[in-house]
Amino acid sequence: MSIHYCVFDTPIGIAGIAWGDRGVVGVQLPETDRAQARARLRRRFRGGLESPPSPEIEQAVESIRALLNGCRGGADLSSVQLDMAAIEPFERRVYEVARTIPTGETLTYGQIATRLGDPLLARDVGQALGRNPFPIVVPCHRVLAAGGKLGGFSAPGGVATKQRLLAIEQADVSWQLSLEV
Repeated sequence: MSIHYCVFDTPIGIAGIAWGDRGVVGVQLPETDRAQARARLRRRFRGGLESPPSPEIEQAVESIRALLNGCRGGADLSSVQLDMAAIEPFERRVYEVARTIPTGETLTYGQIATRLGDPLLARDVGQALGRNPFPIVVPCHRVLAAGGKLGGFSAPGGVATKQRLLAIEQADVSWQLSLEV
């Protein structure tokens, strides 16, 4: 299967997306410049070809841009086709539940574990989300630790990036966020 990728401007930096014949294989959170974004995509998808996006991928790109521009209603990413062939079954289930979290809302790791049938799997849910290859499309930033605490975030920028994404979405959280990073 050949992998293609492109980088694109968003209101908060240069993001990237990679796809194959069965859908999106990876999304990259925004970097500060185009060269960094390309370099990270080339490392993740060795042998991938930078290509113009197909109409389906262009729609995903536009939805990501809309979301990062603060457009809550016009940024539905639920129809983006993800290629999860290489994803472990448990992780796939975690990602499917995370994709149901509406923009501007949050769940905890424990709530996702409970939805999966075992509240004791909260730590496993966190680990699965830490390996999420589809950030934003699988909105791992909307998943918090117990008590509404931020928890971790493995993407570039760490917890500050998570805060920024939640602030853009105007998430109803108990702590104050700043758009300044």
